[in-house]
Amino acid sequence: MTKNIIFILLLTTVFGSCQGQKKEDKLVKKSFDNYKSAILNDQGEEAVKYVDSRTIKYYTDILDKTKNADSAEVSELGLMDKLMVLSIRHRATNEQILSFDGEGLLIYAIKEGMVGKNSVANNTIGDITIDENFAKGQLVVNGKEAPFYFHFYKEEDLWKIDLTSIFPIAETAFKKMQQDSGQEENEYLLTILEMLTGNKPGDEIWNKIE
Repeated sequence: MTKNIIFILLLTTVFGSCQGQKKEDKLVKKSFDNYKSAILNDQGEEAVKYVDSRTIKYYTDILDKTKNADSAEVSELGLMDKLMVLSIRHRATNEQILSFDGEGLLIYAIKEGMVGKNSVANNTIGDITIDENFAKGQLVVNGKEAPFYFHFYKEEDLWKIDLTSIFPIAETAFKKMQQDSGQEENEYLLTILEMLTGNKPGDEIWNKIE
């Protein structure tokens, strides 16, 4: 009798754990889907509800560099960070830049199309692994599993996406594109900015914001 009770309790615990896992999996996927929908509809204020504190910190750091880094410091940045700083200086007015905080900058970047829709348009989240307040979701592109993962963190009882988790992959791909172009790094970035905005960047984008 005692053994039967213990077995039932163990079975209930395992079943409850599996049900809890499935519930959390759905919540992680829901967070990604909500973020994706907001990005595709240029809803910056909505999108930031689903990004984590690491992402906001990244944009806060980028904002600091945008305001304060001189040409030598900008040149030393990684390719994606450099593009981000130059792109903000090229698109936004000094008054706008000085008014931003990290979250405000991300909202602006989404509305201006600097956070690419193609990064989520045909993508979904596949298998999910959860370890307490951390989750890892496999990227599925056009229905095919990719060897890349988005990271999620549970903050304030909500699963939020860490956009910085895919930056190393994006940096590698972007660097390959620059090398294939045959252009020097800075020349390539200026070409990209002109293509994206239709306006030729001026030398002032290398200067800190006064």
